[in-house]
Formats: sequence, C-alpha cells, structure tokens
Amino acid sequence: MLIKVIGAGAGGGLPQWNCNGQNSVDARHGLPTVKPRTQASVAVSADGRQWVLLNASPDIRQQINATPELHPDRQGPPRNSPIKAVVLTNGDVDAVAGLLCLRESQPLTVYGSARVLDVLADNSIFEVLNPDLVKRETMALGESFAVEGPSGPVGLTIEAFTVPGKIPLYLEDEEKGTGGSFGTEEGDTVGLKVTEDASGKHFFFIPGCSGLDEPLRERLNGAPLLFFDGTLYTNDEMIVQGLMQKTGDRIGHMNMSGPKGTLEQMAPLNIARKIFIHINNSNPVLRDDSPERATVEGAGWEVSYDGMEVTL
Repeated sequence: MLIKVIGAGAGGGLPQWNCNGQNSVDARHGLPTVKPRTQASVAVSADGRQWVLLNASPDIRQQINATPELHPDRQGPPRNSPIKAVVLTNGDVDAVAGLLCLRESQPLTVYGSARVLDVLADNSIFEVLNPDLVKRETMALGESFAVEGPSGPVGLTIEAFTVPGKIPLYLEDEEKGTGGSFGTEEGDTVGLKVTEDASGKHFFFIPGCSGLDEPLRERLNGAPLLFFDGTLYTNDEMIVQGLMQKTGDRIGHMNMSGPKGTLEQMAPLNIARKIFIHINNSNPVLRDDSPERATVEGAGWEVSYDGMEVTL
C-alpha cells in the first residue's frame, strides 16, 4: 500500500495568506528550517495506479500538480484522472472545499458520514460535481466497505468510526454551546481505518480529534501506523501568539503537550509508527530546529510534510 502526504498543514496552511506569525513569516521568506505546507490531505493506493484521497483540501489543485502519481495518464483520453474516490472525515472547509476543484465532469465517488454528506447537500455550490458522474456514498459508522471508483473496487477497504470532536466552526449553534457541543452530533468527526485488500495491511487516519476516549485507545493499541491530529502543541498557543482568541479545546483539537496531550496519552499504546498531520501554522514543531520538535521526535513521533511517502 502506497501512502503520500500531499498536504500536512491545518486550515490556512503554512504560510497562511494573512498570517504575520513567525512561522508564516519565516516560511514565506524561505527559511530552510520552516518548510511550507499545504492543507491536510493524503493519497492512498493499493496498486500505484488508482488513488483515493483522504479529504479534499482547498489546496487540492496545487497538490495534484505537485504529485506526478495524481496526474492524468499521458496515454489516456483527453480527460482522465487516477483519482477514483475521495473519503471525507469531517465537514470542515479544509476537508471539503477541494471538492469544488474536482468539478470538470470527472467520474469519481465521494464517501462521507451522513452528517458530512448533509453538509454538502445543504450547500448548492457542491452541485457543480455532476451527480450523473460523481456518486455520493454514505459511510455507516463502524462498518467496513470496499472503496469503489467508476470502474469498480480499487483494492482498499475502509472503516469509518466516531472519534471525539466537534461540528465545524461555521456550523456551530451558539444556543447549543453549553458543554462545548455547539450542535455536535455523531458523524461530525470520524477516523478512518484503511486496509489494503491483498495484504491485509492497514493504518489509521485521524486528522481531527479532541480527546482520547477508551474506545479509541482500544482501537489504536498496537496499530502499525497512525496519522493523527497535530494541530497545536499547547492548548493556548494561538491566543499567546495573538492569532485567535480560541483554545484547542474550543476548536475541537487535542494538543500535543501536557498531561492531557497526545504525547503522554498515547505513550502506552504501543503504536509502531506515529505521524502528526493537520499541523497549524502556529505550532512550533513546524520549525525543524525547535525544542518542541526535538521533544516530539524524542517521544517517537514524526512531523509530516508535503510529499512525505510511506509504504506499508
């Protein structure tokens, strides 16, 4: 199974277009130790020919152009693509906006939870994806399904499962804000178990998660490979840097550090390979030479980057 990180950043990417934070400034001016990153998406293939995207970021056109495996076949018809399906983990802008760039009458399948597909259905702009060519398939949570493109199965099986999280910011209902739910329901945030049919090898993709509950601990224990939410290093880093007056808890993302953070909470789970993805431009681990990066790597984690390749 081939896995390519085509985007490693959180919403806005690095540098973010209007961000004057130090990471964005240094990435914008080419500091070698602060590499630019587009918004989070991963491409997966069982055979190197048919590819499935996990989320469709607003940067998808740039990401496809930067990834030769996702280019049209030069020996094929005038319009063709190796991208056969897109699987969505939530309805955030940085997970679904890229669908609008896949509108040129190209057959493919879009998978999402009922909640996420309702978000698409409620916004008529997504009708630019011709329903005669682009199928929308509901993922039943906790049930595995064979991923299919226009010509049939692509050799991958996926199971979507609920993880702690919250409804996208733009869909929040302030009247339901008590307790931090803001209208959050099951299916707003999911994780994915992706399995290659031929070998049975699998990995987990969880780019958004607000906490580690017992069901998720049990599911991840002993996992061979995990891509996990790396949005923030500390809960209040965006407030401290003057970028946003919201904590990680408030926006539904688990932070890396501290007693409730990912490093400490996942340390006992015996995960063979752990990779952070969906990393916010405020996060100091984006600096190759930072003490925070050293701490993360010392705990056995990797920090993903655009173009990163993993083979299972």
